[in-house]
Amino acid sequence: MAKEQKEQKPRKEEVAQVPQQASQQKQESGKVLFSHAFPAVVEEIVGRTGARGEITQVRCKIMDGRDANKVITRNVKGPVRLKDVLMLRETEIEARKMMKGGK
Repeated sequence: MAKEQKEQKPRKEEVAQVPQQASQQKQESGKVLFSHAFPAVVEEIVGRTGARGEITQVRCKIMDGRDANKVITRNVKGPVRLKDVLMLRETEIEARKMMKGGK
């Protein structure tokens, strides 16, 4: 039975070939594929949210694209401060407003 179990496991060479094939396709085309994003400048830090306060809610002004000069509210994970530039993949969806008060 031990030999049967060993045969069922994929070999390292087989697993490693999948990412290499994907990277070879990118190298052959000569271009690196990135998703299109729009810059937005942080104008105001509204507050902290999330179960442990790990998310910061900010108001940011979109600088480019269809919604240029629009001010929206977004949730940001990680360190952020005023005048930081965020790269947003989409500019239409806003974060929910923070609740005032607590439990």
